[in-house]
Amino acid sequence: MSPVEVDKFLRQPHVMSLATVHANGRPHLVAMWYGFEPGGQLGVVTYRTSQKVRNLQRSPYITCLVEDGDGYAELRGVQILADAVVIDDPETVIAIGRSVTERHNPEALVGERAEAALRQRMAKRVAVVLDVVDTISWDFRKLSAS
Repeated sequence: MSPVEVDKFLRQPHVMSLATVHANGRPHLVAMWYGFEPGGQLGVVTYRTSQKVRNLQRSPYITCLVEDGDGYAELRGVQILADAVVIDDPETVIAIGRSVTERHNPEALVGERAEAALRQRMAKRVAVVLDVVDTISWDFRKLSAS
């Protein structure tokens, strides 16, 4: 995929598989909803005591996969190699939490108590922002077109 296609794909509400390195050297892989921080970088929110945060405190290396498609000819995706930055700043956490919610659960942002509920959900969380080092992408739908 071109850089524009990668950006368009990542802005759709997919689930991201996120891998960190466990203390024993094995990958720790989890599925995450993701969003964007105000500057446009990919980010997730997670509990500050989660295994992924403990792993990132030891090693900032992170690999993510966002993919789509059911049949072989429909497969497309983006692998993201990044250095993760764990951020405890409440406003950054809330901004990414809002982005995640807008993309995956927008009805949770409706109503007079929505902002208070979002802030309460984010209180025990940190943000993990991805400083992207490289991306690898594919779109098998293009194979059938050629």
